[in-house]
Amino acid sequence: MATQTTSPTEKSRGAFSSRKVFIFAAIGSAVGLGNIWRFPYVAYENGGGAFMIPYLVALLTAGIPFLFLDYALGHRFRGSAPLSFARLRRGAEGLGWWQVGICFLIAVYYAAVIAWALRYTFFSIDKAWGSDPNGYFFGDFLQAGDPGVTVDVVPGVLIPLILVWLVLIVVLVLGVQKGIGATAAIFIPILILAFGALVVRSLFLPGAAEGLNALFTPNWGALNEPGVWVAAFGQIFFSLSIGFGIMITYASYVDRDTDMVGSGLVVGFANSGFELLAGIGVFAALGFMAQASGVAVGDVAESGIGLAFVAFPAIISEAPAGALIGVLFFGSLVIAGLTSLISVIEVVVSAVRDKFELTRVTATLVVSIPATVISLVLFATTSGVYVLDIVDHFINQFGILLVAVVSMFVVAWVLRATPLLADHLNLTASVPIGLWWRALVMVITPLALAVVLVDAFRTDVQDAYEGYPGWMLGVFGWGGAAAVIVFGFLAAMIPWARSNALEDPGYPLPSGRHVQKGEQA
Repeated sequence: MATQTTSPTEKSRGAFSSRKVFIFAAIGSAVGLGNIWRFPYVAYENGGGAFMIPYLVALLTAGIPFLFLDYALGHRFRGSAPLSFARLRRGAEGLGWWQVGICFLIAVYYAAVIAWALRYTFFSIDKAWGSDPNGYFFGDFLQAGDPGVTVDVVPGVLIPLILVWLVLIVVLVLGVQKGIGATAAIFIPILILAFGALVVRSLFLPGAAEGLNALFTPNWGALNEPGVWVAAFGQIFFSLSIGFGIMITYASYVDRDTDMVGSGLVVGFANSGFELLAGIGVFAALGFMAQASGVAVGDVAESGIGLAFVAFPAIISEAPAGALIGVLFFGSLVIAGLTSLISVIEVVVSAVRDKFELTRVTATLVVSIPATVISLVLFATTSGVYVLDIVDHFINQFGILLVAVVSMFVVAWVLRATPLLADHLNLTASVPIGLWWRALVMVITPLALAVVLVDAFRTDVQDAYEGYPGWMLGVFGWGGAAAVIVFGFLAAMIPWARSNALEDPGYPLPSGRHVQKGEQA
């Protein structure tokens, strides 16, 4: 393949120094809090071992195919999510900004969970939660009262949350390679070593086998429940970082000659492998706790954030070398969360840079300062845990999954761009992309996700989520999901600062000639 020159504009955006660094960064984005404190309880609550079937179906029919779609858009059109969609077709720009809005909303609450984990890393040393981890977490630590909204600040959350945002800003200011790439290249190996050590230690705890039996014993009847399939597709899209701009953005920083298909397979299976590892480590520890308490595993397996911040502290208090287990567990949460949060907010920074032709430092501050303020106001207060739970639920169900369905439909059926994108992937693919990929992206995946969305919508309309007040669900749930859509299409109306920003960069053929938009390879 002919050597390609990089335009001054591409150089100014930044780039990963190698395919290896890109893969580390992509894995760092994919492997996050969802793998460690979300996947184990999602699997347990949705059929145990039987959940692996819808999970693998979601991975192979939706996760990896959509990952390839994101890679193709970013790598082919060399821009942030809004710029890549706009270069594909000017009218599609709003889809990119919709994804940017989702990322902004995720970032402001995701940082709070990392702040909690940071405090708990130190709490693990002296087991600060005492004999009542549940009462300590919701009472002494979060100071949570009845569901509602307050302005009462919780200093124990405020300080670590400020620290998380300061670290994030420094990494983003350093740039694509020196900041994002270097952080991932250092932290991902550390994460694997730390969490691997945690899993090994957990497997040697008394009762570990009972915990693994509880996780992996299949409940085949769960496969008949639509909610189980909803959970599988939601988990894949949340944890794999697809459908909301991250992989489009990261792919735009990769050398033109990079094998994106091979890279995508590595990232997809590495993410799922880590989730499985997380399930083993967490439920081996829960098995110990159940045996120590003389109860069934189901009685100690908390759902949601309770699994990480209530059940695990109880395990740490009882287990031999509990302080070590706690530092490894919560330290892993911090590292995994930070690498994911970096990728989420980079989507917003990259889009703002492209749109307004700003320097990286300026764009980082323009995005991060408002995000920090909103994050502190909403989640460093006594009502933060309730707002977080609502936003997380609705932005996953009616943000990530919804924009995935819409963008697939637009790209495949309105713009009919799948042949162009498949041709691009095949230029460097170690595994050729054929009709199977186009069939999945055009028909199977959007139809499956549409069914999932309709079922999720019906459930949330019929029953108030977790019994929260209607006004809270309307403002932070339905309101948040609707706000990112409105934001997306309003932002698309703003003119681009650089008059030639939407020019198609083309992509190279083996002859050295460039294919332009609409031309067949």
